[in-house]
Amino acid sequence: MQMTISGHHVEVTEALRGYVESKFEKVERHYDKITIAEVILTVEPNEQKAEVTLHLAGDTLHASAVHNDMYKAIDNLTDKIDKQVRRRKDRLTNHHADSKQIDHRVSSDDIDDAELEVI
Repeated sequence: MQMTISGHHVEVTEALRGYVESKFEKVERHYDKITIAEVILTVEPNEQKAEVTLHLAGDTLHASAVHNDMYKAIDNLTDKIDKQVRRRKDRLTNHHADSKQIDHRVSSDDIDDAELEVI
C-alpha cells in the first residue's frame, strides 16, 4: 500500500507519521488489496481533523474524524475506515460457495405405486 500523509496548518512530524502508519497496518491486515491511502491531517482553532481516502481494487472509500486531540482523531479515523473495509470485504465474499444444499424431501412423483407396501 502506498501511503501519502499530508498536513494542513500542521507539520507532520516523524512521530505523527509513524503513529498513522502503525494504525493503518491494522486496516491493511484486514484487506490486502488497498493500493493507495491518502491521509490529510488538519488543525483548526477548536478541532483536529483527520481524513483518509482509500483506493481499492475497483472502489474508493472515504472517512473523516474530528476530535480535540490529533491522536484520538486518528484512532477514530482508523476505526471508521476499518469498519468500512471489513464491510466491503464481507460483501465481496461469497458465503455460500462451499455449501451444498441437498433436498431430502421425496415427492410423490419419485415413488412408484408398486413400491408402496401396506402394512
